[in-house]
Amino acid sequence: MFDYRSATKDTAQGFADSADLGELDVSNHFLFQQDAIWPFFDRLRQEDPVHYHSDSRYGPFWSVTSHAAIKEVDSDHKRFSSAKGIGILDSPGAESSSFISMDPPKHDTQRATVSPVVAPPNLAKMEGLIRSRVIDILDGLPIGETFNWVDRVSIELTTRMLATLFDFPFEDRKLLTRWSDIGTIGPRSGYISTWDEAGAEMQKCLEYFQKLFQQRLDPSHEGFDLLTLLAHDTETRDMPPSEFLGNLMLLIVGGNDTTRNSISGGVLALNMFPDQYQKLRQDLSLIPNMVAEIIRWQTPLAHMRRTALEDVELRGKSIKKGDKVIMWYVSGNRDASVFEDPNKLIIDRKNARQHVSFGFGIHRCMGNRLAEMQLRVLWEEISKRFHKVEVVGQPERVVSNFVRGYSQLPVILHPLA
Repeated sequence: MFDYRSATKDTAQGFADSADLGELDVSNHFLFQQDAIWPFFDRLRQEDPVHYHSDSRYGPFWSVTSHAAIKEVDSDHKRFSSAKGIGILDSPGAESSSFISMDPPKHDTQRATVSPVVAPPNLAKMEGLIRSRVIDILDGLPIGETFNWVDRVSIELTTRMLATLFDFPFEDRKLLTRWSDIGTIGPRSGYISTWDEAGAEMQKCLEYFQKLFQQRLDPSHEGFDLLTLLAHDTETRDMPPSEFLGNLMLLIVGGNDTTRNSISGGVLALNMFPDQYQKLRQDLSLIPNMVAEIIRWQTPLAHMRRTALEDVELRGKSIKKGDKVIMWYVSGNRDASVFEDPNKLIIDRKNARQHVSFGFGIHRCMGNRLAEMQLRVLWEEISKRFHKVEVVGQPERVVSNFVRGYSQLPVILHPLA
């Protein structure tokens, strides 16, 4: 029996090479924590890119691991539904609790209500605010001493932006990070010990936001934040509590995890591939493309789930109505048939934007341009101040098969000469 808890890259490679395909449990979160998942996905993509796992801790499911097959499923909302939840874990209340867990037409209505906040004209207005906050954070960092980049930069920047998007009390902004982590990884977040406690925290989140929402319901209230948009739209102002909380968590997690973990992952990747760091120093115009490549390489959310609405033939496999289908974005982004030398960060990669991190079709990430803008501005300002953000210890990764994130990334800053 393979010991997933203590897996290393070497032991994972040996097991993946020799085991029967049915023994490869790509859903095991310890493989993600140890960054040892890659040979498992390599073998599935090569031999069985639409693979049925008959037994797992999450029940039976299909693993879709190739870039092309992921796009095919993600683009077909008529046959592959989100309404049973978007994660591999079957959790109470997952069905239709947020617009990402809905099918048209309700999905389209609710998404359209909040999408204007990240429309191009508003993003252009936000850039100055993002830059001022990046500058404030970077100028407050210690030079020449070790600190945790995740806490001081990745979390701080994304939490400030979330508070802005919700017009959330700035002094309480750390609550947003807390609720995001509890909502995605529960007891493994370090904030609480049981799933019951996680439920109690989600209730606190709901109550806090309900008070804010009541204030925004006043027709005289002016604002263009996410809560005000929800409150002033007839389709969303009377959402039941479970749906309101579901949409809140979607927006909180969506505004947090992609940017936060790509900020950390980008620093790590540039240290792992120093030739690319040197390439960046020589040509800062590569930053926008580098941002797309970082998001591909990191893949902040490892998977998304769909449920088959009918019997479907996919790549020669017979998927039955009701089957759980997991699109492993993290695998599609390392598909060598699409990305040459896929495990390496290549900041001038010509097709970096073909990554699947943001999804496809009607559920494509609403805030993708905001995430890219934050990363671009951050690296522009880093490059003005520091010769290198040096990683000086092993990263600590989150124990999750959904969020590919970090809790610790020790670094030292080296200023420009």
